[in-house]
Amino acid sequence: MNDLLSRIHMGPAPCAADLTDGSERGEYVAQDYILDRLGRPMRSVNLMYCYYPLDEAFPARARDAFADRKIGFQWDYPYDDYFPYTGGLHGTRDGAVFRQMADIRAHGQDVTLTLTLDPNLTDDHLAAIGADLRPYGRVMLRLNHEATGNWFAFTKRASYQQIADFFVRAGNIIREHAPNVQTVICIGGIEDPSSEEIVMEREFAQTVTAADIWSVDKYLALHWGWPYDTAVPGGKSHKRDSVDAVYDMTKRSFRRFTELNGGQKKPMIMSEFNADGDVTGPYDQCVMTDRFFRLLKNDPEHWLTGINFYQFRDRGRLGLETEHPNNPAVGIAQPVLRTFRDWIADPLFYPVMTECGSAALPAMLRWGGSEDAEGLALTLHFEGNPHFCELQFDGDRNNYMLELNGKWFHKAPGTQFVDLMPAFYEKPLRSACDLTLRLFAPPADGKNDLSRPDGLMNSYTTVTELPRIRIAYAPVEADRD
Repeated sequence: MNDLLSRIHMGPAPCAADLTDGSERGEYVAQDYILDRLGRPMRSVNLMYCYYPLDEAFPARARDAFADRKIGFQWDYPYDDYFPYTGGLHGTRDGAVFRQMADIRAHGQDVTLTLTLDPNLTDDHLAAIGADLRPYGRVMLRLNHEATGNWFAFTKRASYQQIADFFVRAGNIIREHAPNVQTVICIGGIEDPSSEEIVMEREFAQTVTAADIWSVDKYLALHWGWPYDTAVPGGKSHKRDSVDAVYDMTKRSFRRFTELNGGQKKPMIMSEFNADGDVTGPYDQCVMTDRFFRLLKNDPEHWLTGINFYQFRDRGRLGLETEHPNNPAVGIAQPVLRTFRDWIADPLFYPVMTECGSAALPAMLRWGGSEDAEGLALTLHFEGNPHFCELQFDGDRNNYMLELNGKWFHKAPGTQFVDLMPAFYEKPLRSACDLTLRLFAPPADGKNDLSRPDGLMNSYTTVTELPRIRIAYAPVEADRD
């Protein structure tokens, strides 16, 4: 069987598919659940957190700390109502954010951490954040996003010039302590069709040159008054834009960023993207999302590096699932989940797999991240559509991500059995064929071994044996009727 074993490399998709998991509008959902629903891992999963350690009430969540206040808008709290970042100076690394980052990386995905920060923080606070993030590989850190807006608490504590200066200072300090981190600037971009400049260009041009990654948040439709009012015709707390106009403004923003950077391109992502079902309803949400992706696929200029769907599960209508009103741990799939799932299987959004020659065991696999990983590929012959297809790992305690027939599976260190039959439920085999079983080994605890010379960027796992494979083409007992 080892004659059929080869090495493979997983590289970036033409445009990466990312996903936000949890925010002020919804709770974090475990990655095993999301993987089952979507069928594949994302390039990156985005977490939404805030860090206001100079405030007396912090680290209590704003909605709990200020429960006695009358709130008429989501951002009326003294600090942002995101999950509190419990690391940093004098913090702990046992909090939810670190468990979630580990969960994301164990499932073969990179971490994007969106973090709103008090712009009055001193350098030692920023250095501590960098130290926190060192073990987590290729982290994208989106600091004080939507910085040209006026709703987040940090915009009420400093001028826009100070906010831009803080982004540059914070990014430099954090990267000094964590060179594995890439900073993401998220600003308004070009929002006026008649303008050639980005919003507040004078203040924020410096952030374009300082950031590693450029981004804008663009919603095809959005009800920002949620949950304090209802979007109705003629209302003032929602909007719906033309899909083509949003696409054009986003692309023009990238071009202007490039001009501000002396003609040198950097990665460009849409850090938040959706069409709010509160405005569009569930069916137009699908139509608008599909049209945007088609514009991107048909554009001969490949200018967008990644797009983040905001979000997986939402208490409103900004999710692939809505949160069940009786039980927040239960999600109700929306039609747009099918639209999104179909698109992330498209070559536009799918990571590129490259054959790298034959392999033999034992084999050491390198995990550099979801866009740079070395794995194993095993060719399996199928006589037809199976009734049973499963793997038995016989004491192998490695952490694996596995792919067969386009469907991905996670094997945790304690798991000894993986049923591969879901790979055939929606894509049954019509005839005999060969399929490739792919295996990658991201770090089980989500952390890299920093004692290795290249441990900031890479994790290693040794595979000593292949799982036992059972394929059968009929029920164990035949029908006797």
